[in-house]
Amino acid sequence: MLSKVKARKRRHIRVRKKVFGTAERPRLCVFRSLKHIYAQLINDEIGHTYCSASSLDREIKEVAEGKNKKEIAKEVGKLLAKRALELGIEKAVFDRAGYKYHGRVQALAEGAREGGLKL
Repeated sequence: MLSKVKARKRRHIRVRKKVFGTAERPRLCVFRSLKHIYAQLINDEIGHTYCSASSLDREIKEVAEGKNKKEIAKEVGKLLAKRALELGIEKAVFDRAGYKYHGRVQALAEGAREGGLKL
């Protein structure tokens, strides 16, 4: 029987076979821990990270006062989209990293879309 972590890793490998970030469409990769959420835009052709955002960023901590984890994840998505648009990145391919497209992962993707990023 697989543990939760090993099952997620297996799903992540399966998803990564199909999802690949390029210069025109970098990969928006999500990592979710119990307390925080992290996202970054990656060009897999050269192995370069363009920008990142997390719930630990100073801008998010100011806005996050009194909000739940789902609302904070949405703010992280908006911040990542803002940073991406400053770099001239308008499109990205979404890598859910083996997590279900539900809850905080979904909220982050919706926040990125609201921020102007096309997934």
